[in-house]
Order: sequence, then C-alpha cells, then structure tokens
Amino acid sequence: MYTDDKAIFTIGIAAEMLDIHPRTLRIYEEEGLITPARKGRWRYFTMDDLKWVSCLREMIHTHGVSIAAIKKLLKYTPCWNITDCPFEKRQRCSAFLSNSLVPKKISRVIPLRRHVADLAA
Repeated sequence: MYTDDKAIFTIGIAAEMLDIHPRTLRIYEEEGLITPARKGRWRYFTMDDLKWVSCLREMIHTHGVSIAAIKKLLKYTPCWNITDCPFEKRQRCSAFLSNSLVPKKISRVIPLRRHVADLAA
C-alpha cells in the first residue's frame, strides 16, 4: 500500500519531479531542512518530502526568504505562518497535519449547557 510517508523516490527521480537539480536537494539536506531516508549511500524521498521541498522553494523563490532565515524561523513558528499558506493548502500538508497544535478530533465531553450550569453553581 502506498502512503505519502513511504520513501520510494531516489534523489534523481525526486529532483526530476520537482524540476530542480539534485544538488539543490543535497543542499537542503546539508542545511538540515530535509532528512531523506538513507540506505547505504542512497537517499530516498517520500511524497511528504517532495511537498515540503515544494514549500521550501516557494518560501525561497516567491517570498524571498533565505535558507538561513527559514532555519531560524522554523525554530519559532511553523512553516505555514512563514508562507501564509491558505487553509485549503494546509489541509493537504503533512507538516500541518502532524503538528501537535492541530487538533486531530474535536469532541465535546460535557454538553455545553451542563458545563455552564456547573460553573454557575
């Protein structure tokens, strides 16, 4: 079964899919912005990795954010705050969905009227 977090693309295939040079992916790895799976000397990228690299490229080339600035910003805020991603795009983003601040399911344990009554008592 295929999932977005399964490492299946070599660096050459990943670079071709992103329309970038493989060296760009190596630079992002050296800078600590991506961590592809390794098997020996081979790097394998997931679909999630490719989505993240696409987001990195947008930050760098569309918004003019340097790699050093991205690294510093990511220490303090999630990437969607840096690029001002629309919510529709975030709903498909693995970084957004895996963030611990995003609720997985919102459910009310106590009905609101009962909770308010308990607070008034």
